[in-house]
Amino acid sequence: MNPAISLRFNLFPGGKNRALTLSYDDGPEHDRRLVEILNAHGLKGTFHLNSSSLGNGGRVGIDEARTLFAGHEISAHSVTHPNLEALPPEQLAWEILEDRRALEKIAGYPIRGMSYPFGSHSPEVVAALPHFGIEYARTVTSHNGFSLPTDWLLWHPTCHHKNAITEKLEAFMKTNPWGRPLLFYVWGHSYEFANDRNWDILERFAEAAGALSGQIWFATNIQIYDYQQALKRLRISADRRLVENPNAQPIWFTANGQPHELAGGQCVELKS
Repeated sequence: MNPAISLRFNLFPGGKNRALTLSYDDGPEHDRRLVEILNAHGLKGTFHLNSSSLGNGGRVGIDEARTLFAGHEISAHSVTHPNLEALPPEQLAWEILEDRRALEKIAGYPIRGMSYPFGSHSPEVVAALPHFGIEYARTVTSHNGFSLPTDWLLWHPTCHHKNAITEKLEAFMKTNPWGRPLLFYVWGHSYEFANDRNWDILERFAEAAGALSGQIWFATNIQIYDYQQALKRLRISADRRLVENPNAQPIWFTANGQPHELAGGQCVELKS
């Protein structure tokens, strides 16, 4: 072991130690305005959709969804939005797998994440999700902090968008990382802005966050998940001098307090 080299895997892409993600459910037509605001400021969102509702009753249309959510993430939310914990196993499987199949035809890529309808889950539901191809799942339980999840299938957000998000953004930027990456995760439903007549909340927040693009990584849920999984696949020599990145994407880390970018497939020798 070489104690002269201090390795920390505490950075996001671009050498940033802060990330922001937004997550919105159900696919209501108000997502159009939401996406317009996010795009104007370079923010990224994940949109959890019920495939059976698309194009019906004030929901985003099937034909427009792929274009509307381009640059963001389409994710699962079940076919019919039931309480998942009340379902027999066969019905649970159908709700998730059929939602994935339908959404994958729209998105053009594998759907690997979801949010729980009504926040409904149980130990049995959580345990079943990997068998249905789900790698992360967001709850509705806010923790009001800026930590990464310890269990990706019980991914608790920072807060709902009604929870003074612009003020919380200020707290986020003032929080000392103490050698760890920080994540600010906002969730909600876009129709709430219309119902409450407070789109200005999102507009102010997006403008304030967008101005911090040099300090914050704006990412979708799956991008954050994939980056953290890629970090775990790094290969470190016994003396900590060699770091190899077997992933396709570049990875950032610090060695003796200095940031390093390690390209996909690259192995680097660190100096004391």
